[in-house]
Amino acid sequence: MLFKLKKEVPVHSDGWLIEKYKATGDLEFLGKLYEPYMHLVYGVCVKYLKDREAARDATMQVFEKLVTELLRRDVENFRPWLYVLVKNHCLMTLRAEKSHNLHKEKVLENTDIFMESDIALHPNDVTQEATLAALKNCMEQLKASQKECVKLFYLEEKCYQEIAESLEMELSMVKSHIQNGKRNLKICLENHG
Repeated sequence: MLFKLKKEVPVHSDGWLIEKYKATGDLEFLGKLYEPYMHLVYGVCVKYLKDREAARDATMQVFEKLVTELLRRDVENFRPWLYVLVKNHCLMTLRAEKSHNLHKEKVLENTDIFMESDIALHPNDVTQEATLAALKNCMEQLKASQKECVKLFYLEEKCYQEIAESLEMELSMVKSHIQNGKRNLKICLENHG
């Protein structure tokens, strides 16, 4: 029986492979350096990301990171340095995912801010006429002082001071009439709207 001997690939140290990669930029050296540690990288990624598919993606992303990081860094002990690189990559991935999820939750909680679906934002002519009629009716039900202050403030866009001077009224009374009038209008519209 004949045995075919495998051609042995020379085993080089991590330091030698790093130096060769830095000198040549040849990804073959980087691949030989990374290959024995892929199981370690994958294991760390699974530990932090808790998802095998995400860990596979992260394992490849770490290799892509090595392409540039090793050129910029002086690495004496590759294994512990790689572990820290992988751990930091996973933590940054989790932080980005958490940030994305928080943003997504805020958007979902505040859909009324982002989606104009409310009838008040899209009134049709019938709804608008009905609202105006109800508003006129409710305005007539206000006390005379409230009605006058609300009219001057909202319809004529006068400031508190101008209203106080034109009605010869204390500023605090003007504020009170506007606040009470607004509240009474809201109650009236809710009951008749």
